[in-house]
Amino acid sequence: MDDVATWKRSVRRDLLAVRAAMADDEVRQAAQALAARALELPELAALMGEGEGGGAGEGVGERGGTVAAYVSVGSEPGTLALLNVLRERGVRVLLPVLLADDDLDWAEYEGAGRLVEAEHAGRIRLLQPSGRRLGPGAVTGAAVVLLPGLAVDRRGVRMGRGGGSYDRALARLADADARPALVAVVYGHEVVDELPHEPHDRPVHAALTPEGVHRFAPG
Repeated sequence: MDDVATWKRSVRRDLLAVRAAMADDEVRQAAQALAARALELPELAALMGEGEGGGAGEGVGERGGTVAAYVSVGSEPGTLALLNVLRERGVRVLLPVLLADDDLDWAEYEGAGRLVEAEHAGRIRLLQPSGRRLGPGAVTGAAVVLLPGLAVDRRGVRMGRGGGSYDRALARLADADARPALVAVVYGHEVVDELPHEPHDRPVHAALTPEGVHRFAPG
């Protein structure tokens, strides 16, 4: 297990260094492409009334369903344009609110003007919704969960930043027997052959990138 932890730290360091070297224009262009590519994911297209749904996840196929997403930070693949497209198409979007113990509460996305900076000193600058908090269990009502990540491998293993917040959210989904489509949002070059894996890591069903959609076979 110590070897896996060491491997994870090394991979995270390398991935973050590549992101830090990206030009601002490259990050902006990727954000616009990401919003357009969302329609290539049947689970999202169905919620926006653009397709018939299908694939991983349950509760997919009715326009106006719920997506749990997040506001990107720094050089992450930009999600704000995607959030606005979802909301404009009648999709209810939930965004995380980081709690003091690193767990995630949720609140509805009401537009960029209603985002506020999280009050956690010494953390990366996070934007979160200012509206009514719905409780950590709200994520279990989502048909699709968009997950931040640094990379995804061909088995669907996702690597996050190591804070554990989304591990808790994914565990909550499993405990509730909720089966949304789990979609990691990464850059195309961050879909890799193999990543370190631990027993608690829950694989995702797909990766959404500015270049296209990658789907992973169950198991």
